[in-house]
Amino acid sequence: MIVKTEIDLIQNYLSDASNYKSKSCDGLFIPENYDELVTLIKISNEKKTPVTISGAGTGLVGGRVPKDGIIVSMEKFNEILDLNLENKTVKVQSFVTLNELQNYLDEFGLFYPPDPTEKNCSIGGTIATNASGARTLKYGPTRRWVNALKILLPDGEVLDLKRGQWKANGYIISFETGNGNKYNFKLPEFSMPQVKNAAGYYILPDMDLIDLFIGSEGTLGIILEAELRLLEKPLELISMVIFFDNFNDVYKFVSIARKEEKEEAFKKIKPRALEFFDDKSLKFLSEKFPMVSNKKFAVWYEQEIYKEEKEEILEQLSELILKSNGNLDDIWFAFNEKEINNIKEFRHSISVLVNEYISRNNLKKVGTDIAVPAEYFREFYRYCCEQCKKYSIEYVGYGHIGNNHLHFNMLPSDEEQNELAIRLYKDFCIKAVEMKGTISAEHGIGKLKAQYFELMYPYEVLKSMFEIKRVFDPNLILNRGNIFSEKFYS
Repeated sequence: MIVKTEIDLIQNYLSDASNYKSKSCDGLFIPENYDELVTLIKISNEKKTPVTISGAGTGLVGGRVPKDGIIVSMEKFNEILDLNLENKTVKVQSFVTLNELQNYLDEFGLFYPPDPTEKNCSIGGTIATNASGARTLKYGPTRRWVNALKILLPDGEVLDLKRGQWKANGYIISFETGNGNKYNFKLPEFSMPQVKNAAGYYILPDMDLIDLFIGSEGTLGIILEAELRLLEKPLELISMVIFFDNFNDVYKFVSIARKEEKEEAFKKIKPRALEFFDDKSLKFLSEKFPMVSNKKFAVWYEQEIYKEEKEEILEQLSELILKSNGNLDDIWFAFNEKEINNIKEFRHSISVLVNEYISRNNLKKVGTDIAVPAEYFREFYRYCCEQCKKYSIEYVGYGHIGNNHLHFNMLPSDEEQNELAIRLYKDFCIKAVEMKGTISAEHGIGKLKAQYFELMYPYEVLKSMFEIKRVFDPNLILNRGNIFSEKFYS
């Protein structure tokens, strides 16, 4: 066991990619095997010492940042344990990064569909937040690709969960562990937003128990290992950035591409990614990518090719671009793998540049992770723009438009504007909830958004969610402050 207590040695563990920070903690513990980890968690539970689990630090909601107690880093659990080529599954420890996994699978002609923007995220972290990304349009979030989990509970028991093993009877979950511990509890009855959503516990009648842990942000147990489903890599990819003069044309293209308007002429169009960049974000990116300096709006389109139908797909895409008033003579088209990766780097860079701006100016990041139903997306985006213009706050708008999921990041010039941006952010959350959307579509709640999570549901629903945490973590030691604000602990 590696133990560090000097503040200089643990500084890197006291923040995440959102620039959310903690001043100190009681110590950093880095277990080197499962026995050490189990013993540490048992002792912490007996002493009621708060434990914050630390992954790769790529999160954007302060989930791995301690409020008090100790930090437990999972960094030594980074092995790919097994690959089953016949079943197309892979078993990994929780600290294997997405990049490491995809590179490993590439040699076998396989890939793991979830595609969070930050490729250095840990697989355990993506499961803890039910992360998604650009390919969610076609493949859904992480949840869909998890077959099994090995989870360490606060009392030291290791729980092996397989999909389909234990299911709720309506809203009642009842099961017995390998150690003979019996669990029986009622799930809260409420309706989750019918949009891409990573806010709070996943609750449905007759749900699979494994889905309760996926997206629970480390508040119920510690993910040790996961078995993941895989797919064969496509033969080829179509990847391009298409430019438009106005937002209405962007949304027309998107609506037809994702089959909201049934048209026989476009039946071969089946995107796996539809990403959006507004004029402000293109301007923000232009220093690094000068080819977009004079562009207004853009859509990154990606589609897989499994059969010899590339020309037919491209022909239908050309027709759709023209129908949506796009410019066929001004498309950033990827002709090979290197150029495909350049476009991915372009998409990734906007998030990186925003984080760098926030860190450089020592500000708090204020960016939405909001999804709303399709009929409200244009209204919501314009509302955010108008509010920022009203108060002269710079911003960039981009995100997973295929899922009506907007990353609207405000770029305040100083601390005064930063505080104003935070107040506007709350208004954006209220507006999204009014539109039957979610305040967190993929990043989770963490500590940064716990107060806004309370806008989504009545207090009684949140309290009943918190009681689920008490079932698995009666001493309330795990990731204190994630999802639920301090008032639930009193």
